[in-house]
Amino acid sequence: MGAFLLLLLLHHLLLPLPRAAGGAAVCGRCPGPLRNGSVVARFCASRPGTESDGRCCRERGARPERLLGLDLSNCSLRSLPPGLAEATAAIVLDLTENPLAPFPDGSFLGFTQLQRLAVPPALGCPGGSSAWEEVTTRGSSRLCQGQRNPCNGSGELAWLCPENAACVPDGPGLVQCLCDGPFHGYKCLREGTFPAPLFCGVLGAVTLALALLLWGTQRRKAKAS
Repeated sequence: MGAFLLLLLLHHLLLPLPRAAGGAAVCGRCPGPLRNGSVVARFCASRPGTESDGRCCRERGARPERLLGLDLSNCSLRSLPPGLAEATAAIVLDLTENPLAPFPDGSFLGFTQLQRLAVPPALGCPGGSSAWEEVTTRGSSRLCQGQRNPCNGSGELAWLCPENAACVPDGPGLVQCLCDGPFHGYKCLREGTFPAPLFCGVLGAVTLALALLLWGTQRRKAKAS
């Protein structure tokens, strides 16, 4: 019986946490379908092979499903929703007609495919105007178009990467540094392959130790009761 409980505990510890498939949670953040006239609705109508899913526009038949557009306009949002990270593959995003506060730094981390972002006119484009090819303000929206590669041009951000790393875009005005092979580790100073077997062994030992500790604690509680 004790061995069975231990195996069951290990199973729950090692089981990956469930994730919303293809941005399902953020697509239902606001009621109703795509709003007529929104930049997302126009994009979805003009691009072949797309289909609407609530407030989202998806690539039809893609596996895994790819979220191309997200319409969160007129949703009474005061801040960006927690599930926005599910939409990092989006090409178009509409946030107009919301009483949004200024975006914190890094709010659009990972949105490397984003090419059209509509925001309330009181807000600036994330990353600043220099992070976009074109910024236009008309009526109740500011449209940020054509995300620029911050690693190109003057190289103001690229120089932040260490010697053995390459600058890679990571969202509007954001970059990350990826180590060039065979370098890895802190500031890409270590050379050679990453010690995956050692890492997995240590991780497995720690997990097993935690499982035994929890099992022993629960067993003592059961005996005491």
